[in-house]
Amino acid sequence: MINIEEFISGVVANAAKELYGIEDSSSLQIQKTRKEFEGDYTVVVFGLLRASRKSPEATATELGEKIVASTPEIKGFNVIKGFLNLSVDTSFWAARFGEIVASENYGMAPATGRTIMIEYSSPNTNKPLHLGHIRNNLLGYSVATILKANGHNVIKVNLVNDRGIHICKSMLAWQLYGNGETPETSGMKGDHLVGKYYVEFDKHYKEQIKELVANGMSEDDAKKQAPIMLQAQEMLRKWEAKDEAVYSLWEKMNGWVYDGFDVTYKALGVDFDKVYYESETYLLGKSLVEEGLQKGVFFRKEDNSVWIDLEKDGLDQKLLLRGDGTSVYMTQDLGTALRRFEDNNLDDMIYVVGNEQNYHFQVLKLVLKKLGYAWSDNIFHLSYGMVELPEGKMKSREGTVVDADDLIADMVGTAREMSDELGKLDGCSEQEAAAISEMVGLGALKYFILKVDPKKTMLFDPRESIDFNGNTGPFIQYTHARIRSILRKAEEAGITTGDYLDAPLLAEEVELIKTLTEYPASVRTAAQQFAPSVIAAYAYDLAKQFNGYYHDHSILKEQHSATRSMRLMLAEQVARVIRSAMSLLGIDVPERM
Repeated sequence: MINIEEFISGVVANAAKELYGIEDSSSLQIQKTRKEFEGDYTVVVFGLLRASRKSPEATATELGEKIVASTPEIKGFNVIKGFLNLSVDTSFWAARFGEIVASENYGMAPATGRTIMIEYSSPNTNKPLHLGHIRNNLLGYSVATILKANGHNVIKVNLVNDRGIHICKSMLAWQLYGNGETPETSGMKGDHLVGKYYVEFDKHYKEQIKELVANGMSEDDAKKQAPIMLQAQEMLRKWEAKDEAVYSLWEKMNGWVYDGFDVTYKALGVDFDKVYYESETYLLGKSLVEEGLQKGVFFRKEDNSVWIDLEKDGLDQKLLLRGDGTSVYMTQDLGTALRRFEDNNLDDMIYVVGNEQNYHFQVLKLVLKKLGYAWSDNIFHLSYGMVELPEGKMKSREGTVVDADDLIADMVGTAREMSDELGKLDGCSEQEAAAISEMVGLGALKYFILKVDPKKTMLFDPRESIDFNGNTGPFIQYTHARIRSILRKAEEAGITTGDYLDAPLLAEEVELIKTLTEYPASVRTAAQQFAPSVIAAYAYDLAKQFNGYYHDHSILKEQHSATRSMRLMLAEQVARVIRSAMSLLGIDVPERM
């Protein structure tokens, strides 16, 4: 397929070379013409004035005349100050439409040979997944899908944080207060059951602190000396020493959590090619620490702890190994990064982690660079903002989070309720209605989260996300279902699209084709920026544009057969691109609604 941006750039560069002898076209600025002006592409001519030795208006006029005379695809131009607006001939857009129809994998790039690993989810095994995890998972999965669409070999991984004091808090609270409760006896998902005891630990911990303070101890000392915290710390020491009873309890309770996580991941429609566990990776970095000491990159303090001084880099001193020889998160991440690059021959490694870890990943890249690993430049932190609710921030240990499973169920239930009210499910069997409600509920959730730029903190409003009008997933899903209904009726009436290229195009049809041609560029941009929001904006614009067109122009009742065929084919391609774009967001679209 012709690359339209490259074609226009080439046309302008050739004209500038012939007129002004300009060999280097890097000074040429070409952009899509703003909607309030006539034209398709705008050339900013100020960079040509030194060579043309003419005014901006004269230069733009001369360039426009040269382009129109030498390029049949450009039918005309207009000049506004130093801006040359070029209008592309309708036949050019008709030819591009034919290319879109003929392309089996429209919008998808050929294989690049690059291998990219993307890590997302990274849950703790002391609580169920919540709304914050949903943004992480949806963002990671969508970026992985978008990178695949750009021709890269993508490896999706999850690093489960299955060890540490927070895990021991849940274990200890279950041991002290659980009375042998299990997922089977309680009827709770395993991750919910373990999360219940994480909250239970915090409740008793606060009670003990309060009691110690009442007896005259300072709050800081009370936090350190609370019996339940001392017990949790002792449990962690026993776990690291592989105490049989503690280790067995850890395996049992983590097993409950993994079973629960799997249910949530399946409901969200996300998956992984490989799962890493912190309990298996936390020691990996120790050899790198020794390597850094030998090279003089790190230094050892009197208490035997190992550090790196990054003050000359505008940062501070960073701990890499505790005095007792135990590792910290940075130790683990150094070792894991090395293992991943070596084992998988990676070109890039992307970490999908919230913006509270910006500093951590800045240090990780810098330390690896100082150790001499050139691939450290190919580590990217996809930093995203937190998800907040109208009531404010969420806190896991206080049990004030929005649980992922509850949210998914509520979204599906609300989708069913609103779809019923609007008559969207009329004529559907119960099975169809349930399937559509699930598709719409999840589509609403995913789209509402992914349409926001990853870097921004977002406010989540469940009811607003299911509105069938406006910038929502259900609006786009309904547009697809509406087009599929038109196509079914055409098939039932025996109407074909065989002569669609013979019809003249209205201005609105040209505009729809232009938008369709922009899909591959949107897929590329989304990958370059790690931003599914680019795809979401594109899908919404296309759906909104089609709805406006369909409101003004009949398809099935059009009398002229070639025009009817063209409009049917145009509708079919819009549906196809909507389906493709939404799939990059991990969203399914219904055939009927």
